[in-house]
Amino acid sequence: MPRRTATMLASTLMLIALLCAGVFIPVPYSEMSPGPTVNTLGDHDGEPVLQIDGHKTYEASGHLNMTTVRVTSAEYKMNLVEAVYGWLAHDNRVVPHETLYPDGKTEEEATQENAEEFSQSQESAKVAALKALDIPVKSWVVVSTVVKDSPAEGRLHAGDVIKAVDGRTVRKPSDVAELVTEHKPGQDVVFTIVPAEEQAAAEKEGRTPTKTEKVTITTATSDDAGEERAVVGISAGTDHTFPFTIDIKLADVGGPSAGLMFALGIYDKLTPGDLTGGAFVAGTGTIDDAGKVGPIGGIGMKTIGARDKGAQYFLTPEDNCAAAAEDTPDGLTLVKVDTIDDALGALADIRSGKTADLPTCAKG
Repeated sequence: MPRRTATMLASTLMLIALLCAGVFIPVPYSEMSPGPTVNTLGDHDGEPVLQIDGHKTYEASGHLNMTTVRVTSAEYKMNLVEAVYGWLAHDNRVVPHETLYPDGKTEEEATQENAEEFSQSQESAKVAALKALDIPVKSWVVVSTVVKDSPAEGRLHAGDVIKAVDGRTVRKPSDVAELVTEHKPGQDVVFTIVPAEEQAAAEKEGRTPTKTEKVTITTATSDDAGEERAVVGISAGTDHTFPFTIDIKLADVGGPSAGLMFALGIYDKLTPGDLTGGAFVAGTGTIDDAGKVGPIGGIGMKTIGARDKGAQYFLTPEDNCAAAAEDTPDGLTLVKVDTIDDALGALADIRSGKTADLPTCAKG
């Protein structure tokens, strides 16, 4: 065989081998891409996203769209060819697998965690919206979860209301950890609680809970590496009683990043007129009970998804602004917000046509 022919044959075989390797050898990466956007003022799967009973509501036009990101499943094994294609595609992002599924987290575990975060974000969105409207919301600190085989197992239960720790009043969830860690491991801590069943009965009957209990728990040592602090094995959270019913109907969505847009949608439904003035506004951001807006992941995917849907303005958490501004889709204005009041102010500017006054995002 002539040398040139042999060289070409060897090169061809090498290329075939590399292509096969690219197709069949998995790489430790996953892909993110723009997901659906949903108008919180509209319908989804045939029913209103926001359903409010027991309070006057108003028709709202325009769009206040929440945005999402699609990700490959934890079990999906991306190959080299797919990874290279994803790197080259403008609308997709290829990231290390552990970015989406840290510590070997399974898809089921990630889905459960996202569902819990989504549920909490809905509660916080309701609280933030009602507080912005000066509508009172009753709140209290509760046991959110109890760690298996911890000192608190069987002593405290999810839904128990924590009134005090060692006789000192608890006003917010962080108070619980602070008071417990004042102890050394092995010391006793006394919780004053309203049992979950008593709290539920009182809410149903419209009365103030009357039954309290004192529960003494011996603290253990934290499992966190390098830390020697006292723990009892619970996480504390906040429960609320709302003066009327607010339901958020949106399936197959997880995570906390829709909180801001839910809060704005609720606010719009409870006030006359249109927050957007008929404009197409999308956005993202977590929100807490006080109306503070927090950063989210996948900001680039969300801005692309919003613009593809027709958004003109995108409400962007302040901490995400620099990253979002690095590659802003044409025709989309990124509006910087840090609180629900910032968002309401920006919407007022959009509504009145004062768009030159908008606080926009700039590259870092």
